[in-house]
Amino acid sequence: MSQPLFQGALTALITPFRDGAVDEAAFTKLVERQIAAGIHGLVPVGTTGETATLSHDEHRRVVELCVKTAAGRVPVIAGAGSNSTEEAIELVRHAKTVGADAALVVTPYYNRPNQEGLYRHYEAINDAVQLPVLVYNVPGRTSIDIGNDTLARLARLPNVVGVKDATGDLARASLQRLVCGEHWTMLSGDDPTALGYIAHGGHGCISVTSNVAPEGMAAFFNACLQGAWTTALEWQDRLVRLHKALFLDASPAPTKFALAHLGLCAEDVRLPITPCAEAVRPAVLDAMKEAGVI
Repeated sequence: MSQPLFQGALTALITPFRDGAVDEAAFTKLVERQIAAGIHGLVPVGTTGETATLSHDEHRRVVELCVKTAAGRVPVIAGAGSNSTEEAIELVRHAKTVGADAALVVTPYYNRPNQEGLYRHYEAINDAVQLPVLVYNVPGRTSIDIGNDTLARLARLPNVVGVKDATGDLARASLQRLVCGEHWTMLSGDDPTALGYIAHGGHGCISVTSNVAPEGMAAFFNACLQGAWTTALEWQDRLVRLHKALFLDASPAPTKFALAHLGLCAEDVRLPITPCAEAVRPAVLDAMKEAGVI
């Protein structure tokens, strides 16, 4: 079997804020913490990075800072999606210019293109920029679900190299692997079902939980990739409540609360996201204890 381009636990990084601005010092420390913990890759300015409320200048700066801080030690997959194809191309082009290893491009949201429109969106990006692109399929947020038949077409393009699948549909993973081929990189975007996703032939996960528990998530995926399923299941049992707790309120508010509790950043979020609800905080702390984070 061919080696996937990316594998293991890749962290969907939060973007820390302080006094209304991006806290660059905190972001740099978070990146260093991730690398020291053995994480397999970094994904700045995705959904967890609150990219929807970052200015274009902030978006570009966070990507630059992540690439600079990582300094080639782990791959950086830059969030670069938009519901405007031209804007997505510009963001992917910027990611390439500053040295990112790939771009994560979400399916166009709100304008709801059909499957042909989705294909042409990614085809245009493929043709415009020579950088590996991962398709980000998260229909719960975008209202669009890109089908396996469309992904099979995209898999034949040289720069579209894989998918981040946040559907939680495990049978889809097996079927997709069959139609897209061995070269296709398959990353889960759903922490609770990532164990099953790997068993269905996936290669890793773009993880929210690894913001809080990078050592545990790195160990979990190392076990998965080695076929040490008993060890992987033990890690799953330690981490599963944290996976769920971080989504008991609008993400990334619970994740930022957890990181603030660890003294790593402020818990500031940007509207329309509000700080983690008081009622949710005890569950987050209990889950952190169970995961061995505190």
